[in-house]
Amino acid sequence: MCDACVINAVKDRMLSRRSFFATVAGSGAAVALSAAGAPPALAQGHGTVEDLTHAYDADFPTYFGAPGISTEQNFNFAEHGFNLLTLTVNEHTGTHVDAPLHFSADGASVDEIPVGNLVAPLCVVDIAARAAEDADAQLTPGDLKAWIAANGPIPDGACVALHSGWASKVGSDAFRGFDGEAQHYPGFHVEAAQMLIEETGARSIASDTLSLDHGPSADFATHYAWLPSGRFGIENVAGLDRVPAAGATIVIGAPKHRGGTGGPARLFALI
Repeated sequence: MCDACVINAVKDRMLSRRSFFATVAGSGAAVALSAAGAPPALAQGHGTVEDLTHAYDADFPTYFGAPGISTEQNFNFAEHGFNLLTLTVNEHTGTHVDAPLHFSADGASVDEIPVGNLVAPLCVVDIAARAAEDADAQLTPGDLKAWIAANGPIPDGACVALHSGWASKVGSDAFRGFDGEAQHYPGFHVEAAQMLIEETGARSIASDTLSLDHGPSADFATHYAWLPSGRFGIENVAGLDRVPAAGATIVIGAPKHRGGTGGPARLFALI
């Protein structure tokens, strides 16, 4: 179909939709439509939903410092009756998933992550007070043991999230913390990753910083321990200060492009 045909079809569709909603509003059916759209998860016991995702653009900090996304507007509403952008995106930009393939020769790609692992009990380990004093702080086995003592065992399939308070720094150079030689922000100590692998059924770890490893890491030890085990990671998580240490459910809207090493994701916490 030609571009002009598409544009005309869209305009005709817009007029049809306007007529439909005018009829719905007049009949009172809009109330019924609204009621039918109640989120099932909330109906089953969760009370609120928190967004754990940063909005991102070309200014969002990235590991290598270069912009992670660019956009081109191919169609605009004024001329064509609809808006359409072409996106060029680095997979590891904004709030995103690290698939096992990211740090292994033949690990699962992002489209191969079992969907059952994308809805998980959320365990939030808070090291924000320590991170405020030390930008290179790491989540350790001791932190995990303290969490377990306070909240009980880490559930099978859990996502264990590091809350360092770094999400509030996204708009500043402190988020990346680059001093000319190394970056500085918190991450998971490799021994914490190994403890989760050996002693729990956790399937993912998440950080509110740019990396699963802390900023000065030169060997990506946590990435190399965690991802080749078949588990996945999430980086640049937002809003962990708005969820409890235990009891929430995380929904990970991972991308599904074939063969991907990861990709931007939309995260929700059901509380």
